[in-house]
Amino acid sequence: MFANEYRSKLRTPEEAVKVVKSGDWVFMSHFAMFPQALDEALAKRVGEVRDVMVRSVCATVSPKICAADPEKKSFTYMSGYFSGHERKLGQKGLCYYLPGNYSASPVNIRNGNMYPPDVALIQTTPPDNNGYFNFGTSVSYARAICEKAKLIILEVNDQVPWVLGGEQECIHISEVDYIVEKSYPLPTLPPAKQETEAEKAIASLLIEEIEDGSCLQFGIGGMPNTIAKMIADSDLKNLGIHSEMATTSYIDLILKGKVNGAMKNIDKYKTVFTFAMGTQQLYDFLHRNPAFASFPVDITNHPNRIALNDKQIAINNTVEIDLFGQISSESSGIRQISGTGGQMDFTMGAAQSKGGKPFICLTSTTMQGGKLISRIVPSIKTFSAVTCPRTFAPTIVTEYGKAQLTGKSTFKRAEMLIELAHPDFREDLIKAAQAQNIWTRTNKIS
Repeated sequence: MFANEYRSKLRTPEEAVKVVKSGDWVFMSHFAMFPQALDEALAKRVGEVRDVMVRSVCATVSPKICAADPEKKSFTYMSGYFSGHERKLGQKGLCYYLPGNYSASPVNIRNGNMYPPDVALIQTTPPDNNGYFNFGTSVSYARAICEKAKLIILEVNDQVPWVLGGEQECIHISEVDYIVEKSYPLPTLPPAKQETEAEKAIASLLIEEIEDGSCLQFGIGGMPNTIAKMIADSDLKNLGIHSEMATTSYIDLILKGKVNGAMKNIDKYKTVFTFAMGTQQLYDFLHRNPAFASFPVDITNHPNRIALNDKQIAINNTVEIDLFGQISSESSGIRQISGTGGQMDFTMGAAQSKGGKPFICLTSTTMQGGKLISRIVPSIKTFSAVTCPRTFAPTIVTEYGKAQLTGKSTFKRAEMLIELAHPDFREDLIKAAQAQNIWTRTNKIS
């Protein structure tokens, strides 16, 4: 039915990106859906255009435009959440971070608070019989981008899974200006590293907080995989998932019957997310699987919507936390590591959920320059971003225990956090707390 229209819009990648002009804002799709063929074609235009601003989120491949234009005369690339590739580019001055709350991105685009996209480069599935293309593993805010873009170019990949919604998971051919075709497997995440004893201890403490009927959100990293393994081997049942990210660790939980969504108040029986990153097994599992529903990020990550499910459990990681409860999860000094993501949203949403519990996890120490350092610190590193302010600091978990910071004074927080620190650093932290006037004569460390 739409074959003629499809053929009329079909171009080579090189032909399609000719529409990009000097000074344009170009938005590329996110995560594993980063449009590789269009990126490669755009990189060939170095020297032809100037001052083109390109933005994406957590590209799982290294953008070719960055390598092709190290002087940034043609292209300036920026990301709303750094992947490992973007982190390396950032250290070379080839990628800039876009601060912002991920969940606010759709409304910011629609309301004009962001520079409007001149050209949208979006990877999708092939169309169905009704002329719809699916955004695959990254609904994110693709629909909002397409609504505001002056020109839309789709990169059609027949290896992209068709992920059911939800809502706003598709775009119709009538809305599209040009189509290019390229077949390749989506990038996968490397297997999780073997968990440490400290990570196992943290996971064990968290499992104690999950009960039958809980609704889960895991952040990115090795810790969620460890927790998922423990849940899969537990007696827990009737769990739900309302999350920002779908990961490979969810597969076992669904196949073993631990997760069925039966007790959810909204999106019952559905595992809800806005993007997926993981193994090829995950992408295959997502394909037309009615157990999943992908939504745009302003729906998945809105605290009020998160709170609608009872017993919402939010488990996220951090880089460091200071004695006041300030949580820095995305940078180390001026070095951007990742991004704000949904940590703040899910911390707030789980706190508002009936029976809900938000957690921020970290091992008490890390190695830096061959030296063991504490991740519980007197004050966060200069220039480090505060991802979650002390106002919303929830329960903090290290291998040494749990500390519920909500409603606690500054001196009580200092005491509780020092108890979670590695014993070798506690004395110095007490001295720091005294110097910061957050230690009283009644404070004590067990």
